[in-house]
Amino acid sequence: MKKKIAVLPGDGVGPEVVDQAVKVLDAVGDRFDHFFEYCYADVGAIAIDHYDDPLPEMTLETCLGADAVLFGAIGHPKYDKDPNAKVRPEQGLLRLRKGLGLYANIRPVTTYPTLLHLSPLKEEKVKDVDFVIYRELTGGIYFGDKGRDEKSAFDVCTYTYEEVERITRLAFEAARQRNNKVTCVDKANVLETSRFWRDAVTKIAKDYEDVELDFMFVDNAAMQIIQWPKQFDVVLTSNMFGDILSDEASVISGSMGLLPSASIGIKTSMFEPIHGSYPQAAGEDLANPMATILSAAMMLESFELFEEATAIRTTIRHLLERGIGTAELALENKFSCSQIGDMIAYLLAESASINLTDQSIAQRLSTII
Repeated sequence: MKKKIAVLPGDGVGPEVVDQAVKVLDAVGDRFDHFFEYCYADVGAIAIDHYDDPLPEMTLETCLGADAVLFGAIGHPKYDKDPNAKVRPEQGLLRLRKGLGLYANIRPVTTYPTLLHLSPLKEEKVKDVDFVIYRELTGGIYFGDKGRDEKSAFDVCTYTYEEVERITRLAFEAARQRNNKVTCVDKANVLETSRFWRDAVTKIAKDYEDVELDFMFVDNAAMQIIQWPKQFDVVLTSNMFGDILSDEASVISGSMGLLPSASIGIKTSMFEPIHGSYPQAAGEDLANPMATILSAAMMLESFELFEEATAIRTTIRHLLERGIGTAELALENKFSCSQIGDMIAYLLAESASINLTDQSIAQRLSTII
């Protein structure tokens, strides 16, 4: 298989973690006989520095011409310290979402046995947690009419049936590959748009009779994600509720360095870690690249390369089980960003099935230390 990937490293640690994901993709290509062509472009603060634009037209064109987009991170302190700046890195990301028609954000939430101690929740609460949030990304209150005067302000929340249907079908199809359960989160006791969502989702669910559907008010869902996160399989929700709940759920694993995401689009799709640009660590080779590498695994799944995606996840899981990770994971064996990338790529490149014996890991450690 041959695929063209637009690579947008961005700012801060973005280039470092993206480099490791590219290493891993190359290893996957070598092992499974695929070819990935990379087209690099600027976005965010670095694009402002070079072009005075956080999303140059050439960057958008590069993305539109690609089969998928691998994204790093955006943001720089010089803009954070100036809230009145007319041009900001984040504007590039919002315009990119609009330009690519990215309508569904997918965030898996997974915990790992050796990292349960990092979670702010009790270990018995988070052990074996594995669910995914499907957040609608282009509609709702963030994109509705808005305005203000000296005495009042308003933000209009609007949804169409088409907007609800396309993400709902994605969520139900995902549930069929998991545990056949969808929880639709809304505020239907108060909001008309939520009642509209309920009606639409209930109608669409008739096409998926093998999938269990339940509904939960968003305030209750916020509590349940903390009190009993293991009950969830696929969480389906609107833009603002998904924004809040996915950030809440991100702390469960104990490290944002392990959480990937995908944004599914009409024109192409984008894959990125959920963490920020972490500018304090830029250039220090300290960042955890696993979230970006796991995002690359989600990208491979979008190409229907399921065995390849599973190989990446299996490799990362086995490294963590053996106490191997970057410093922020506080494991027994601490390695740099690039060393972790090298190790994962090396193990994936083996022609046989992954054999993560202590001997093979020790061999790799001896070559990168």
